[in-house]
Amino acid sequence: MTTFRRRVAEWRSPSLRHGTLWVPQWFPKTAVVCGSREVAMAFPHLQQPSFLLASLKADSVNKPFAQRCQDLVKVIEDFPAKELHAIFPWLVESIFGSLDGVLLGWNLRCLQGRMSPVEYSIVMEFLDPGGPMMKLVYKLQAEDYKFDFPVSYLPGPVKASIQEHVLPDSPLYHNKVQFPPTGGLGLNLALNPFEYYMFFFALSLITQKPLPGALHIRTSDCAYFILVDRYLSWFLPTEGSVLPPLSSSPGGPSPSPAPRTPAMPFASYGLHHTSLLKRHVSHQTSVNADPASHEIWRSETLLQVFVEMWLHHYSLEMYQKMQSPHAKESFTPTEEHVLVVRLLLKHLHAFSNSLKPEQVSPSTHSHATSPLEEFKRAAVPRFVQQKLYLFLQHCFGHWPLDASFRAVLEMWLSYLQPWRYAPEKPAPSSDCQPRAVSERWAPFVQENLLMYTKLFVGFLSRALRTDLVSPKNALMVFRVAKVFAQPNLAEMIQKGEQLFLEPELVIPHRQHRLFTAPPFTGSFLSSWPPAVTDTSFKVKSHVYSLEGQDCKYTPMFGPEVRTLVLRLAQLITQAKQTAKSISDQCGESTPGHPFLSWLGFYSTDTNGCYPSNDLDEMGQDSVRKTDEYLEKALEYLCQMFRLSEAQLAQLTLALGTTQDENGKKQLPDCIVGEDGLILTPLGRYQIINGLRRFDIEYQGDLELQPIRSYEIASLVRMLFRLSSAINQRFAGRMAALCARADFLGSFCRYHLTEPGPAGRRLLSPVARGSAASRARGPRLSLRFLGSYRTLLSLLLAFFVASLFCVGPLTCALLLVLGYLLYAVAMTLLTERSRLHQL
Repeated sequence: MTTFRRRVAEWRSPSLRHGTLWVPQWFPKTAVVCGSREVAMAFPHLQQPSFLLASLKADSVNKPFAQRCQDLVKVIEDFPAKELHAIFPWLVESIFGSLDGVLLGWNLRCLQGRMSPVEYSIVMEFLDPGGPMMKLVYKLQAEDYKFDFPVSYLPGPVKASIQEHVLPDSPLYHNKVQFPPTGGLGLNLALNPFEYYMFFFALSLITQKPLPGALHIRTSDCAYFILVDRYLSWFLPTEGSVLPPLSSSPGGPSPSPAPRTPAMPFASYGLHHTSLLKRHVSHQTSVNADPASHEIWRSETLLQVFVEMWLHHYSLEMYQKMQSPHAKESFTPTEEHVLVVRLLLKHLHAFSNSLKPEQVSPSTHSHATSPLEEFKRAAVPRFVQQKLYLFLQHCFGHWPLDASFRAVLEMWLSYLQPWRYAPEKPAPSSDCQPRAVSERWAPFVQENLLMYTKLFVGFLSRALRTDLVSPKNALMVFRVAKVFAQPNLAEMIQKGEQLFLEPELVIPHRQHRLFTAPPFTGSFLSSWPPAVTDTSFKVKSHVYSLEGQDCKYTPMFGPEVRTLVLRLAQLITQAKQTAKSISDQCGESTPGHPFLSWLGFYSTDTNGCYPSNDLDEMGQDSVRKTDEYLEKALEYLCQMFRLSEAQLAQLTLALGTTQDENGKKQLPDCIVGEDGLILTPLGRYQIINGLRRFDIEYQGDLELQPIRSYEIASLVRMLFRLSSAINQRFAGRMAALCARADFLGSFCRYHLTEPGPAGRRLLSPVARGSAASRARGPRLSLRFLGSYRTLLSLLLAFFVASLFCVGPLTCALLLVLGYLLYAVAMTLLTERSRLHQL
């Protein structure tokens, strides 16, 4: 710190007052000392702030992290805003990384307190809402500085709209678009310091790619996630009001918090398009006349930035195009992204629910209501609802069918249950029954109808394509069924559907979109539309604004969705039976079986095993959990849709879900065609998810089948060459011996011929025809000598014989004699059975 203080002293040397520009010792020696006026005219980029920026850049390479942060704190405290505004863009980029993702910055998404406690505490103190970095923001905010932000790094719909000279619907972009000068490249937004800081902070979640070693880092422990939580708690308080900006100097005046705001309404996606150029030239900014709105401008800006950067990646037009199977994904969120959005939604519910009871109802609004209370009422429906719906629709339709979808699911369920984040907690039920959802939440359910109904149908479509035997997938079905089965919730959803399906009265064609996208002046609060008392109109406006005027609504409790629920119930029953079968198989096997099967004493055929899933990895406990999850999920679905046991039993029998006695041998669902069995769609699902299987056997030449794990590869190949040479040389004599009708012919046929097609099961008529055309003559096979089982048996026999003082030659003769007796007996039995068949 001593070196930096010396530099600060050199920087503020009195020699600057006497007309000469004194160059400090740490500045490059090639600098020419001359009059400050001459330098400013000849080299405008060498103004005083550039010296400070050059020093900080040099320190960022040479000094340790803790020392650099101490220096930054000193600079923020000592230097005026005029000198600090030049370092602000560089400092923000050095913290959050570059917008193109090349510069990593401080890597907040991987910084954890338990891994790097010193760096973590320094970063959290520096970036805290009341810390040095925010003091710098307020210091620059007071002087009304603007910073350019490239439009090319904004979310896709926003960027496309601005490039088409159509202003987006969010007031965040109003009167901020800067056209490039002659010869310039690209459009920019002119942002105030608070907006510029928050833009970079929010976008770093998307632009910065995590390091390869960061895949196993817990998101909730990272500095970025905790900073998001702190900013939300600070700027969207659930108790009290937003704290005023901190004064930049002790005893000094507080910086002016509110930026200048425009007073001209703008176009939205659903309304007429307004030219940016025309608006930009003809309408200048004006100061908001309402000083009370200054109280929440930071809260409003923070929420708009987070929603725009994290959720506004899909417009209604883009969503409708994405319904095509040939559409390409424009943006794919990560699991970390979804977890941060869930944190935002949970806090927004707590923020909105902190309204006083007398201010919850729109009919009680008055001019005495504070802007913060108005903001709490309007934050979710105005800023979040539409963008979140499109975001969830994309995730439900494009997220991989694996357990990572749990993050999306929990985000969705968090939004659907605002009562979980209400300050008043209902008394716990004595009989352990789920708490009923209060009628207070009926307006929320009705005004978010599609969030409940259409996304529920989307989840059903996903669940019907997943392996419900997996405990993780079974848990997701259980979670959704449990949430929707809360008492009184299904009735609220049904009431909302009835309101939407009511005959529509005379409602102007455009009024649906006008309800959800009102014109704005300086702050959205000044033009919030008057309360609409027609509940049916509210529900219709919600649906039309999210899906368009020509949407085709599928009732959640209608026959189509009920059919899907019945299919899911049938698959849950199948999955429970399959999990039990896998559990029984695991119980039958012992730890020694794999070793013994490797030696050949147990069958190594995998035809009798089910495809592997996470049940194999987690053991018997996971089987128990899967059964519990599926059992409760089925119970909740029956409660929601009033399914009787008779209906489930009838459906189970109709779809062939009952299994045979051992629960393992039933074939997949199929029909008989000209060329054999043909799988139905249900049969394909059963095979993919391991619910049923075909018994697959090798039907080719037994000598040419793949070398097994219980065989010695080199020995098998050598024995094949030897037997092939013998068969080629003595083929005629072996055929003559096998053609004899006496005992010698029977003895040779038993050893030199393999079972024909009639003795082996063929599952396809095509295979039967091809096997008949591959009839082979008598031949000798020595492959059995290449297995570990045969060799170990021979060694064991010689070892036992040695214990009884029997020599190797004598033991070999006894083995040959014993085999001859066994072969004679088997020949007689085989010949007798052949005569009976004739």
